[in-house]
Amino acid sequence: MAPTIVLAAIGLLAGGIYRYIVDDPSEATLANYLRSGLHGMGVALAAWAVHLHFTSRSSAWVTKWLVGELLVKSVVMAIVVAAAAIGLQAALYGHRIDAAWLAAGLPRIVGVAFLMSMLISSAYELIRLIGGRVLLSVVLGRYRRPTREERALLFLDLVGSTSLAESMGELRIQELLTRVFFDIDEVILAHGGEVHAYVGDEVIVTWRVTANLSARRCIGCFFAIQDRIVDHAAFYVREFGIVPRFRGGMHAGLVAISECGDSRRQIAYFGDTVNVAARLQEHCKEIDRPLLVSADLLRLANPTADLVVEPLGPTRLRGRRAPIDVLAVERRPLTDA
Repeated sequence: MAPTIVLAAIGLLAGGIYRYIVDDPSEATLANYLRSGLHGMGVALAAWAVHLHFTSRSSAWVTKWLVGELLVKSVVMAIVVAAAAIGLQAALYGHRIDAAWLAAGLPRIVGVAFLMSMLISSAYELIRLIGGRVLLSVVLGRYRRPTREERALLFLDLVGSTSLAESMGELRIQELLTRVFFDIDEVILAHGGEVHAYVGDEVIVTWRVTANLSARRCIGCFFAIQDRIVDHAAFYVREFGIVPRFRGGMHAGLVAISECGDSRRQIAYFGDTVNVAARLQEHCKEIDRPLLVSADLLRLANPTADLVVEPLGPTRLRGRRAPIDVLAVERRPLTDA
């Protein structure tokens, strides 16, 4: 809902600016500015509707080939935007849409709409490939030199991935992972998380530790992911014969962040915080727990009442000499609520 409101406001403002720059000053009336604003808003919302359609599961067929996806999106968006622009022109200004007007104005409108659609779609694909925050950080040079930040990290691992790969084959389990990662992405974003990387069957999620961040949000993300998978359980059973399950390890602390590579740059995280989160996720398998968190993460805030936190005491994790206070977090059974 929020992006729709923001885009509507941007369209309204853009329409007014266009009126100010292009049109005759003698036509600078409040009514005309209002018409231009509504015109811009309508065009922006029409383009947004096309974008939402092509990011939904119903249009997954078009995502198999990037160039084809860009072309199809751009053509459809250009047609829809041009139709919206012409329709609003007639509705707001009372212009009669005749053959002469279409011959003069339609090619220009469609051409501009197609060019803008290509630019917007290409920018969106770049952001989707790299990540909006990562792209902005690279452009601004934020991590050109190593920087220390306090971060919360979640290492999420698919349970039984080795045996699944053996029974299903590499291609089928990759199809499963692709679908799972698609389904949980919205949940991660809704909880303020940022997908740092997909590593095989693992997902690494991070949060910047700020005054507004709480452990409730981070831990809640793990259980919301579980809920999302359960909501789609029928699909997974029908398509893959299983319902995926995850284990998670969470820790918070200082992390060194830096750009790495030259031909292909990426943001990399280093430090003990990263290692502890990864080892906690591994330790889940050893003691058969779905989620392990560190005391450092839990200090951000107390968990919600529907969760049970069991202290496991100081624990030595693989590859680490100093023990760390570990806690197991599970949902409270409904009978105990």
